[in-house]
Amino acid sequence: MTDQPPNLSHTDASGRARMVDVGDKPMTNRVAIAEGRVRVNDALAQRIRENTLGKGDVLGIARLAGIQAAKRTGELIPLCHPLGLDHVEVDAELVGNVVQLRASARVLGRTGVEMEALTAVAVAALTVIDMGKAVDPGMVIEGVRVIEKRGGRSGHYVAPPTVER
Repeated sequence: MTDQPPNLSHTDASGRARMVDVGDKPMTNRVAIAEGRVRVNDALAQRIRENTLGKGDVLGIARLAGIQAAKRTGELIPLCHPLGLDHVEVDAELVGNVVQLRASARVLGRTGVEMEALTAVAVAALTVIDMGKAVDPGMVIEGVRVIEKRGGRSGHYVAPPTVER
């Protein structure tokens, strides 16, 4: 066993952060799907269902915020490559007292789009909180994760199902 640190792709030989050079990687179709949830109280769920919040359509605005965020991921996440996304889709649905969020991102490129899908879900969730905080200051974001990715050297990944608590 050795005490040497693992070879990390985002650090140079001196341990300094660096952006990975993907210039020699082949262009492949890459897709990532992410999900997350925002738990809300009964009063906010009712207002979302009836579309009676003063700030507007929570689910529609959360979808748009997620799309915008995915397109700007390279500006938000240090060392993340800026990508010209081919497609981003964000779904937001109220199921009981949970806003369920799902985002998919697609690109023909040299690096994956997991961060774009995750950023879309995270910002959509934050938008729900921003829009509903006057009614429910105790909302909780849960379960933000990649549930599937395709393309690139690491191949196809499907996350195991989660157990609801």
